[in-house]
Amino acid sequence: MHTKVTPIDSYPKYWAECYGTAPFLPTSRKEMDALGWDSCDIIIVTGDAYVDHPSFGMAVIGRLLESQGFRVGIIAQPKWDNKEDFMALGKPNLYFGITSGNMDSMINRYTADRKLRKDDAYTPNNEGGKRPDRAVLVYSQRCREAYKEAPIVLGGIEASLRRLAHYDYWSDKVRRSVLMDAKADILLFGNAERALVEVSHRIANGEDIKSLTDIAGTAVMIKDIPERYQEIDSSRIEKPGRPMVMQNPYATEETCASNKEEKEKQPQVIHVRPSRHDAENTVVRLPSYEKLANDRILYAHASRVMHLETNPYSGRALVQKHADRELWINRAPIPLSTEEMDFVFGLPFARVPHPSYGKAKIPAYDMIKTSVNIMRGCFGGCSFCSITEHEGRIIQNRSQESILNELEDIRDKVPGFTGTISDLGGPTANMYRLGCSDTRAEANCRRPSCIFPKICEKLNTDHKHLIDLYRNARNVKGIKKIMIASGVRYDLAVESPEYVRELVTHHVGGYLKIAPEHTEKGTLDLMMKPGMGTYDRFKSMFEQYSQEAGKKQYLIPYFISAHPGSTDDDMLNLALWLKQNDYQCDQVQNFYPSPMCNATAMYHSETNPLKKVKYKGREDLFVAKGERQRRLHKALLRYHDPLNWPLIRDALTTMGKKYLIGNRPNCLVPEAGSEAEMTPAERRGSGRHGSKRFATKNPNQPDIRTDGKRPQGNRNGKPQPNGSRNSNTTKAGATGNRGGSNNTSTSGNRNGKPAQPNSRPTNRNGKPGSQRPNGKPTRSRSGA
Repeated sequence: MHTKVTPIDSYPKYWAECYGTAPFLPTSRKEMDALGWDSCDIIIVTGDAYVDHPSFGMAVIGRLLESQGFRVGIIAQPKWDNKEDFMALGKPNLYFGITSGNMDSMINRYTADRKLRKDDAYTPNNEGGKRPDRAVLVYSQRCREAYKEAPIVLGGIEASLRRLAHYDYWSDKVRRSVLMDAKADILLFGNAERALVEVSHRIANGEDIKSLTDIAGTAVMIKDIPERYQEIDSSRIEKPGRPMVMQNPYATEETCASNKEEKEKQPQVIHVRPSRHDAENTVVRLPSYEKLANDRILYAHASRVMHLETNPYSGRALVQKHADRELWINRAPIPLSTEEMDFVFGLPFARVPHPSYGKAKIPAYDMIKTSVNIMRGCFGGCSFCSITEHEGRIIQNRSQESILNELEDIRDKVPGFTGTISDLGGPTANMYRLGCSDTRAEANCRRPSCIFPKICEKLNTDHKHLIDLYRNARNVKGIKKIMIASGVRYDLAVESPEYVRELVTHHVGGYLKIAPEHTEKGTLDLMMKPGMGTYDRFKSMFEQYSQEAGKKQYLIPYFISAHPGSTDDDMLNLALWLKQNDYQCDQVQNFYPSPMCNATAMYHSETNPLKKVKYKGREDLFVAKGERQRRLHKALLRYHDPLNWPLIRDALTTMGKKYLIGNRPNCLVPEAGSEAEMTPAERRGSGRHGSKRFATKNPNQPDIRTDGKRPQGNRNGKPQPNGSRNSNTTKAGATGNRGGSNNTSTSGNRNGKPAQPNSRPTNRNGKPGSQRPNGKPTRSRSGA
């Protein structure tokens, strides 16, 4: 049923393979001369520092192209005020590859409140300001100025999530496709290895880049739709404004039986209702950029249709008019096979930053240098997360052998390795080798999530492969401890108690990060997250197995403030739940609308694109947009901070809930005047009393008292020997958007060092570590 594709390691090598493998891809003419190169075939321009590690996109792409025989150079974090740095390696023989880096440049540079950040985890010494706003556009312009005829290929997370007309939070308007604004030749989206290899070889074989319009996982600007395609308007799939029930052309059915016993005896038969329009020869026309720019309801409709056409096997191509040009979005890229994933991660990475950085510290590298990416993709489909839009729903797995080989590579190559692996994970910790049990159903499915509103009956949730991987990884010589820092999808974990026991017994270093995100069903439904009953089940299992292991361990829950659909009452109920359960969260961030994800469409349109979008009788959503409203939602999650009490008191009074103000146990904040009992240092929020000093208070771990008096414990804010306190802060890491929502950062590790990658922490300034727009560090973000 699945489409046949050419394996990425089976192309004939380009003639330049005779130069062999470079210890580092060259970043200067001097390094090119040392390798005997007179020119580069491909030059990658990136907004990140060059770290030759498989968690950095430019390294993955550079080493992959090198394996195809091409000479690849890197221009990392160039000065963008003129073209000089862009000419450092000369004119590329084939093309420039442009990427903003592992993060969208706007999320990298601005907070959820649109304030400029002063640091950058992907830059030596954490120095901010080393990349421009909208880096893909600026870099493309400078490359054009440097060498007008050189083709330009866009890739990476920023290009991938901006491939269509999209709502841009920072300008508060719908912007055109980044491909058109950058005036580039082609855009690669998603995990781009397959498309990149094909594009490179076809250009090397003499084809004009303008003719490469048929490659899956690419977007191009064209004048007219190819003749072989039949066009269908998106309104024929779901017409905004007219209530009608359309058959789902990709739905699957099962045979029914009169009773449970008969049903179990009968084999499952999948009746696939194929689309009346062949995906190979049909294109869906989305509303034009000009229409979307002035119609927020139509924007929600277009976003919904786009999300319905993301299946790489049955999704259709999309076309969208921008002025007098057509933006052509080919079908999503076919996921890499296990053999191809092993090939990519087996490339000869040096696993360290380029020597030119000397002893400078690159925080993103420090956080992921001993972590291992075991898979890609996510079938969770959380509406605030852009991982699915970038990497897809189908999980791409590495083999166990490949993963164990990388552990040995870390042991042998990483300077100062102490025997601790910081993470075995990916976008989530526990989707390794999980997926649809029926390939035909998988190839025709349009569900945005395999686990919401409940786990699909066809989803394999057996964690046996992951359990086996953990056990064998612990037996690798020289490996003393393996932590799991990626977020655990606990609604899947509870389906495998043996996995929870394995995780809790061997791979939790005192604290485990999970993400309920909210407590209220209405908001959770909009997030496409499970209810709190599932959290309670996991918590019970976690505590049981921790006790059996003789360990004091704590869950660190993450929550999102100001998510679309979350009202003041919803946030208040979440705050009351936190107080009831004795949690105190610091370093809180509001929802961050990253390009393309469903929650961003909710934010802009103030309606629900998860349902049929209508002009009349539609479901209007409350969206916290004003500064005061967003500050209130943020403050409610930090109800324990005296600096937030005046704002919360005003809100409770307005909401008619003054009974929650006072010193009674059921009150959220004390009466006015309690601040007077604070010391001057506490009022200033400085020193050990600073809000950034305490990252989380867990149940039974007294940290900050809600009465405004001094916290009890040792004076330097460090954890007690018995683990009774967690007063650490978290920093940004290095793999996306879960790329785009913003959550509360509730903890670092015990010793106050940065939390590990994929743990969705924010840094001291509230900066997301990557692209889950909530700040998930990006692992190997593939794309030029």
